[in-house]
Order: sequence, then C-alpha cells, then structure tokens
Amino acid sequence: MTDWRSNTFEVRLGPPGHGGFCVARHEGRVVFVRHGLPDELVRVRVTEDRGGSFCRADVIEILQASPDRVPATCPVSGPGGAGCCDFSFATPAAQRALKAAVVAEQLRRIAGIERDITVEPIAGYTADATGGWRSRVRLAVDAAGRAGVHGYRSTEVIADLRCPQPVSGAMDGIADRMWTPGADLVVAVDGDGMRHIVELAPSAVAGPAEHGGERPSARGEDRRGRRETDRRAGKRRTAERGPGPRAGARGLGDERRRAAARRAATHAARDEWVMGGSGRTVEYVAGRRWELAATGFWQAHRGAAQCYSDVVAGWAGLGPGERAWDLYSGVGVFAARLAGQVGRTGSVLAVESTRSAVADGNAALRDLSWLDLRAQRVEHWLAEHASSAAPEVVVLDPPRAGAGKEVVTAVTTSGPSRIIHIGCDPASFARDLGLYQSAGYHLADLRAFDAFPATHHVECLALLER
Repeated sequence: MTDWRSNTFEVRLGPPGHGGFCVARHEGRVVFVRHGLPDELVRVRVTEDRGGSFCRADVIEILQASPDRVPATCPVSGPGGAGCCDFSFATPAAQRALKAAVVAEQLRRIAGIERDITVEPIAGYTADATGGWRSRVRLAVDAAGRAGVHGYRSTEVIADLRCPQPVSGAMDGIADRMWTPGADLVVAVDGDGMRHIVELAPSAVAGPAEHGGERPSARGEDRRGRRETDRRAGKRRTAERGPGPRAGARGLGDERRRAAARRAATHAARDEWVMGGSGRTVEYVAGRRWELAATGFWQAHRGAAQCYSDVVAGWAGLGPGERAWDLYSGVGVFAARLAGQVGRTGSVLAVESTRSAVADGNAALRDLSWLDLRAQRVEHWLAEHASSAAPEVVVLDPPRAGAGKEVVTAVTTSGPSRIIHIGCDPASFARDLGLYQSAGYHLADLRAFDAFPATHHVECLALLER
C-alpha cells in the first residue's frame, strides 16, 4: 500500500475516538485526525502511516468550522506540537461532550452497557482561559538543559512552558534555569501553596557518583540522593487504543516494545535532587492532613481528591461496625473516609504496593487504629484474604490499565454488597465493568468528571451492587 505520510487531503470529520482525535475516512482507510471537531470539513496532513487500515493526521486548515470551535488556549499543543491539550480549541462544554461520547461508546462496545453519560466539571475548579487546574507537573529536560514537554507520540522535548494547565506560579522561573540534560523535573504546588521542585536523574545515569558524588546545585539548595520508585507516577500518561492487532501489526509491535522500554526507564529507581521547597508536599482532604513526597502519587487536579472522596463516601454509606476494603489505596484518602463511617467497632483494610505511599499514609492515619494499611500487591493481598469475612464495600482505584480479570474475580468472589470502581481510562474502565456484570453485579450509578480540562482524559466512578 502507498505510504501516505505528508500527504494532504480534505475530509469530513466523524465522531471522537478514544485518544484525543476524530475519526474520518479517506479512500477506504480510517484516518485518526487530531485538532478537529466532529462534522468539521478540514484539510489534513498525514503524520504517521504504518500501513494497514489506518493512519494518523493533523488538521492544517479549517474549511468549515464547528460552532464549538474557539481560539486555542494552549499555544504548545497545535499540529506538530505537544500532546498536552487535545481539545483546547473547543468550548469547555464541547470538550465535556466529546469525552462523554467516548465513555458512552467504550461502555457500549466493550461492556454492552447503554447509558447516557454526562461529564461534570469539578465543582469550584472550572478552568478558564488561563487554565490553572494542574497542581503537579512532570517536565522533560532536553540536551541543552532546557525544561519542556514531549512532542505528541515523540521523545522530542519542546522547550515551551506556555501550556495553561499548571496552577498559578507553578512554572515561574523554570524556563530561566538550566537543568541536567536528560533529567525529568517534578513540580508540585501543595495544599499550603508551597512549590516543590525535584529533579530526577537521567534514567541512564546510575547515581550521583557519576556526577562526582552529587549534582551541582544552581543555588546551593538542599541536595538529596533519595531513590524512590512510585508505581503510579505515570498513571496519567497519554495512552491510545489502536484499531486492532491486524492493522500494521509489525509496526505496532515495535512501537509497543519501545513504549514498554520507555515505561520501564520511567519507573526505574532514579536519584532525586530537591531544587526548590522541601520535596515533601502537604495535602488536605475532608479536614485531614497528609504529607508525602513531591514525586509520589497525588491527583493532578487540585480539586480532584476532595471531589472523589466525597463521591466515595456518599456511595459507601457505611454504618458503625461494618467492614470495607480499599484497594490501590495510595496514601489512604478513601480509606480515611471509610474508617470515619465504620468507627472503632468496624474495620477498614487497605492495600497499596508503593511502600513510600503506605508509610506516608500510616503517618497521616495513625489515630485510626481500626484501619490497616499494608504495602503489598493487590492480587497477592486478595489471595491471602479470600477466606476473610465479606466486606460490605470494596473501593478500587487501579492504575490506567485497570483492575483486570484476576482482581475483579477475587473481589466479586468475596461478596461485597457494593463495589466502587474508579478509572481514568474509558477502555479499561468499561472492560472491568463488563467483568463485574458477568459476576452478577449491576451498574447502579456512574459519574464522570472533567478532571483534565482541555485534554481528552476523563475520570469515571462507578457504583456496582450485587
């Protein structure tokens, strides 16, 4: 088949697809088109063609614009740019409608669930033209020492920090400094408004000894060679679903292997140097205080943790003396709310594989003696608790890949009355809901939140009842 790369042509855009694009067709092939809206007539340029039934393209000219189109709020993410703000050229209402359509399509196609979806803004934190919702940002550093973001589906670093997502002040001065080439930067603005900057050593660097013992600090700041691995640090990385294994199978296999190698490098233990703040963030949910590493997992949206916690607490509806499990519990934000409901005569068992998160959670929740937060892989913990007394409620907040059959089977076999499942990827979320249904649970409620404004990402919470 002829390689279409760099070809340009006109297409009428169809519905949104899972991954921040609209689906179009041209000469019998599917074209995944970014930077357009449904029903627009556009001219596109093909950016990627591995053969098979589909290719990828960017909009380069709007011939007939959608009434939902507005001037883009992100100057970094246009054609040929970063992958940060897929929908910054659409009104906020249109962005949420696009996400709702994708969630509904995934539920229908994967789980056989027909349901109207409404994507809600997170109350009190609606992004405006300046953005300002993201409190945690991970940046890459190019070979010249400049901080930036990765190009879409690329390892290229774009040294442009004008993306409007970060909260006010987060990026102040970052572009004015030189950083270690090949490093990553984690910038976090915590619940007290304190900014923390942590530099992660290049993944190919074994440790500070290769830098002569420690990294030279630009301002003589605190330097710490802490080695810490966070399983969930990459949870919000962009992921896309291709059309299937037959399309460009060899190219897709190579791509997946390269992606797996990048993920392994990203999650490997790396030396950390605190370049601003203390490296320990303070966060608050429901009147309780947590302290955790700036590089540890916390919701990126400044209002998300409180929002999800309120939904979980409302759906759980536990009473004194009852039992609950919190799986993939992180630092125990949900476990704390459940423990408050069951009281001293009840019990909450929580499990998280990241030891640093468990240590931080136990420090914050030490007054809740009936809450047991353990460091262990969820599937191993479930195997050990298969014969335990059935919990009334199980809460799961797995990483992007979802819980999967092994975990869902173990949870449903334990026989809880209610299951609260949280997912940040519509495809894996739908798959898991289908597994619950097959095990005899029905979808009693579902809420979806625009936790990542201007992007294609969406967070979904489901209540399942036996």
